[in-house]
Amino acid sequence: MALAQFLCELDQLGREAQAVFTAASDIEALEAARIQFLGMKAGLLKAAQKGLGLVDKADKPSAGQRFNQVKQQIEADLQEAQARLAGNGSAPVDGPRFDPTVPGEAPRLGHLHPITQTIEELKDLMGRLGFTAVEGPEVEDEWHNFEALNIPLEHPARNPLDNFYLATAQRLGGAADEKGLLLRSQTSTVQIRVMETTPPPVRIISLGRVYRPDDADATHYPMFHQIEGLLVDRGITMADLKSVLRLFAKSFFQDDVHIRFRPSFFPFTEPSVEVDMSWQGRWIEMGGAGMVDPNVFRAVGYDPEEFTGFAFGLGIERVCARRHNVTDIREFYKNDVRFLQQF
Repeated sequence: MALAQFLCELDQLGREAQAVFTAASDIEALEAARIQFLGMKAGLLKAAQKGLGLVDKADKPSAGQRFNQVKQQIEADLQEAQARLAGNGSAPVDGPRFDPTVPGEAPRLGHLHPITQTIEELKDLMGRLGFTAVEGPEVEDEWHNFEALNIPLEHPARNPLDNFYLATAQRLGGAADEKGLLLRSQTSTVQIRVMETTPPPVRIISLGRVYRPDDADATHYPMFHQIEGLLVDRGITMADLKSVLRLFAKSFFQDDVHIRFRPSFFPFTEPSVEVDMSWQGRWIEMGGAGMVDPNVFRAVGYDPEEFTGFAFGLGIERVCARRHNVTDIREFYKNDVRFLQQF
């Protein structure tokens, strides 16, 4: 077969396909046209491809190139026709068809993790008591994590075995090396950062992740969440602290909660107390609290003779677990949908 004859037949086939696709008025007619021209077994383009074998050997490269061009044009014309019919309310031939008579399926909606729900509720609750939620970095330096909080170099809390140090830290029992970085072990670091830049009065809560190399068990985890409150002003006393904690517990647990203090020790508060609450017939440890130590005020430039304040802190996982009667906080991190969808 001569090259000119083959090319002429190809061009004619392309024009016919375009005309038929354009004339198709519905998806059934277009599907029939697709099979006519592009069918794998008896399509006209498939038949034209066999004509390549009859072209002279020297002309086959040119014939093959032209065949590919015509094929691509026919496929493009088909897609254009499909899009035209889809715009008229018909689905593309090769796509799924919409049947409005078939019952629909409601989408499966997710929700916030119970720990996130608790954090948002605590922000709202403490906001109604006048506390502003603030955030700070999770990677901290030793000044904000220890020294400004009245935790000296020799204090056991600075032991590398009890912290996640990221850079050079102090040597135990010796002089300090270059100051290091670590994953914060408490959200009290945020209180220091706020007081460094904000004159009294201060009324804040800091919430977020903290890190301690604890063995995971029913009540401990290497990463957990804390909420800490700080109120600094003139004339603040332990009575103010107890009132705020009682309002907090009563609002969160939706019950008449009694608060008691037990003497304790924390480097950053003096006096310091453990806070228990009476709930569902038993006393439960709630967290630690106390009046801000004067050394902490001096570290941030506050005058302890003029201002007093209180601070408190508790684990968010623990209050969330107690509210929902969860006996193992590890359940919050297993990502078991059967557990999480209950909240």
